[in-house]
Amino acid sequence: VQLQASGGGMVQPGGSLRLSCAASGFTLDYYAIGWFRQAPGKEREWVSFISSSVGSTYYGDSVKGRFTISRDKIKNTVYLQMNSLKPEDTAVYYCAADGSPHAWSTWYKDKGEFAYWGQGTQVTVSS
Repeated sequence: VQLQASGGGMVQPGGSLRLSCAASGFTLDYYAIGWFRQAPGKEREWVSFISSSVGSTYYGDSVKGRFTISRDKIKNTVYLQMNSLKPEDTAVYYCAADGSPHAWSTWYKDKGEFAYWGQGTQVTVSS
């Protein structure tokens, strides 16, 4: 089971990037996927989530309305489209997957609940 995050880079404020989270060794559609980010000196924070099968989506308050998470079943990939980027979005972005049941409805905000992690991709928003 492996996750590969890619698509990061440097962009000016107001710009856009699309991150990809590709899976190998398992079918992503059967797993819930979360995106997290970690800025220097800060805790890793939850950004977005897409549930398995049904594909319900959720976003952190700081990215709501600007980021969109989606799943391509054929490519076995989850995307995070990031628009209207701000300098405070600068961080290493990680995708994570988990396929087990959870006891509470907002479990996906807890990075400790995800079993599998990608290696991270750097996003830098700067003029």
